[in-house]
Amino acid sequence: MATATNDDEARTKVREMLEKVGVVMFVTMRSDGSHHARPMAIQKIEGDTVWFYHVAGTPKAQEIAQDSDVLLAASDPSSQNYVSAKGTARTLKDPAKAKAIWSEGARVWFPKGAEDPELELISVSITGAEYWDSPSSTALHAYGYVKALATGERPAGGENKKVSF
Repeated sequence: MATATNDDEARTKVREMLEKVGVVMFVTMRSDGSHHARPMAIQKIEGDTVWFYHVAGTPKAQEIAQDSDVLLAASDPSSQNYVSAKGTARTLKDPAKAKAIWSEGARVWFPKGAEDPELELISVSITGAEYWDSPSSTALHAYGYVKALATGERPAGGENKKVSF
């Protein structure tokens, strides 16, 4: 079971895990109470704020306007790292900020660059997170299998922490 913590090292780890994955499942709530998830590329993480680009006027913006609580879920199966971050989202038009965090890969969605009239920003202020950082080596899994057979016990599964922001 995860233990709650609010230390800077754990917050830094959450940021690093999100940055490494780069794409999260961005989950909002529809007006009917159902969840709506879609993959979104992180543009920048600054402190406790995660920045995204999106096309203005989409259902995502309407869902954020109705309920600003969102969830960012990410996984990196190759390293057995997983993170879930909850936060408060808002949409905004800020051409200077869009230009400051611009990455050329976003041109696929915004052909006119950071000044594209359809480009809108989403900022998510992280309020809490939980992560799982598990050992991923084959040797460790083999050891865990042998330990389970020999002792009936599970091996240590890595680190799991709840983080306050």
